[in-house]
Amino acid sequence: MPSKRIKFETGEYYHIYNRGTDKRDIFSDVYDYERFVLSLKEFNNVEPVYSLYLKNMKDAHFRRPTSKALDVGRLKTPLIEIIAYSLLPNHFHLLVKQKEDGGISEFMKRMGGGYTKFYNSKHERSGSLFQGKFKAVHVDSQNYLEYLSAYINANSEIHKIEKAEKYRWSSCSYYLGEKELEIPVNKQTILKNFQSIDEYEKFVQDVVRSSTERKDDVKKYYLE
Repeated sequence: MPSKRIKFETGEYYHIYNRGTDKRDIFSDVYDYERFVLSLKEFNNVEPVYSLYLKNMKDAHFRRPTSKALDVGRLKTPLIEIIAYSLLPNHFHLLVKQKEDGGISEFMKRMGGGYTKFYNSKHERSGSLFQGKFKAVHVDSQNYLEYLSAYINANSEIHKIEKAEKYRWSSCSYYLGEKELEIPVNKQTILKNFQSIDEYEKFVQDVVRSSTERKDDVKKYYLE
């Protein structure tokens, strides 16, 4: 469940996010990112999903297993629909639509527990990985939905991640037609309201600019 009580309604959109406990990194290398991305696909199923982790235990490099190797079967009925996502070293953002009653809570329970178990064993640690229960905000308008898609897609740029890496672990490049993704993402929910990909890219950059300015302005008041 999220940290603040919220009633998830099927058919509604939500911004889901969380970060590492004590602001620690939750992704330490490329295999951690890949494992989380795989989880976005494999745990999104009404049917029970067997452990992704156990199949991967004997791989010394913890390389990302494929769905075929895991033998977890095809996606039948998704719990949620993913609209956009981004993964940064110490936090993640998801923009989702609930497809089944209880879908978000079930999906996040699988995600949080499965990834924590994987990460802790791989990095020889114990205890909580995330800062409490996940956070959730109801998206109650189309304008807000479009804004969040841009904010999430370009979140690494807002946080001034190195340019070469900035869109690697988000759905942004998929929106811009630059690459395909390994997981289903419904970008048409957003792009149908723009005349072209170029128009959406301009909108993303406007959101980056305004978000960065606000972020830098607030920093002036931080105590060093």
